[in-house]
Amino acid sequence: MLELKETIVVEGKYDLMKLREFISSPIITTEGFRVFADKEKQFLIREIAQKNGIILMTDPDRAGQVIRSFLNGIADKSKIKQCYVPLIKGVEKRKNAPSKEGLLGVEGLSGEVIADALRRCGAEIMGEEKPEKKQEITKMDLYELGLSGRENSAKIRESLLESLGLPTYLSANAMLCAINCLYKKHEIVDKLKELSYN
Repeated sequence: MLELKETIVVEGKYDLMKLREFISSPIITTEGFRVFADKEKQFLIREIAQKNGIILMTDPDRAGQVIRSFLNGIADKSKIKQCYVPLIKGVEKRKNAPSKEGLLGVEGLSGEVIADALRRCGAEIMGEEKPEKKQEITKMDLYELGLSGRENSAKIRESLLESLGLPTYLSANAMLCAINCLYKKHEIVDKLKELSYN
């Protein structure tokens, strides 16, 4: 079982049940979009973030991104770690058909995939060495790499995101956050070379 210093915030009860299989730390749910109107839940998330820090782990679809954006606006950003799970096509066991975007949510992912995403976002796992601070990619790096502020930036960004298994609709700012959670600068440069963009 993994024990984290931070509290994990997920969308729903099935995500919670999945994480409970291998994580013993506190996990709370937003109950999907219900968090938008639930002032008590918002207060709870703010308080937990302030005290212990939180890890946002939403589904990789558009709805998950909307919830993530909302939560980023209600708590101190310095107390939030962004955990992005990879885009994996499929259908969760309890469902008869795939989601609208055809992607597995947190509940459909393996424990190994989720644990890897937690480690990549810098989660503090008890008994494991704290990951070393890596050089973050900056907005200037995005510009220099052709990922923002240039004629074909949107196309290059979409190709890069698709090749990394991340949602292709991420804005430049959201992409910056995601790739800083998941990759080192040289990995992004190498990927762009592989795609013939650099």
